[in-house]
Amino acid sequence: MSKTKLKRQLADNQCKATLRSFRCTPSKVNLVAGLIRNRAAADALVQLEYSRKAAAEPIRKLLQSAIANAENNHNLDIDNLFIKEVNVGKGIVMKRFAARARGRSAKIEKFFSNVTIILEQKN
Repeated sequence: MSKTKLKRQLADNQCKATLRSFRCTPSKVNLVAGLIRNRAAADALVQLEYSRKAAAEPIRKLLQSAIANAENNHNLDIDNLFIKEVNVGKGIVMKRFAARARGRSAKIEKFFSNVTIILEQKN
């Protein structure tokens, strides 16, 4: 006996890709995500290609993965894809410390992000 198959959560003309535990703060990633929200997928790729932000390269790769998912897994037309949603959330936090004067310490927190891109095909 096997488990019953889960029902697909997205519509038939949508696909998604997820990047988990990306070592960049969510606020910095959200600046890059704001550049590509509600754009055509091809325009967003060009925007990310020439962005000088450090988070732009992993987000570009994630967008390319979402486009590949749309083409190969869901048989969507890649020329009509646009970005419906870009969600940036908090991931884990690495906690470190730095030595300070007189034997004290200071807390250093290194934040991670989770990013999800949902593409939709226009008819």
